Amino acid sequence: MNDLEYEELTDQMLLAVEEGIEQQELDLDYESNGGLLAITFPDNSKIIINKQPPLQQLWVATKFNGHHFEWRDGQWIDNRTGTEFWQLLNDAASKQAGVSVVLGPQ
Repeated sequence: MNDLEYEELTDQMLLAVEEGIEQQELDLDYESNGGLLAITFPDNSKIIINKQPPLQQLWVATKFNGHHFEWRDGQWIDNRTGTEFWQLLNDAASKQAGVSVVLGPQ
């Protein structure tokens, strides 16, 4: 993947997460700034998603731990656990919110 493809893929992913947040009935706030998306939950905990262009990765920090995602076979995969991005994000958001949260495809 070249740098332009990386930028397009990560921009699309961050936009999809924002759209998922806006569809929630739960009171989730978010702030997006320069390749970083911070999601704030009702208990003031956060999930931070940010682009890592030099590594062509997408990093996710949750209340519980951090994850580094790499583009493999058409999806973002955690390079430590092998978990797909949306699965991890939905699970982490649900844990932090204390209710089921679906921000994107399952």
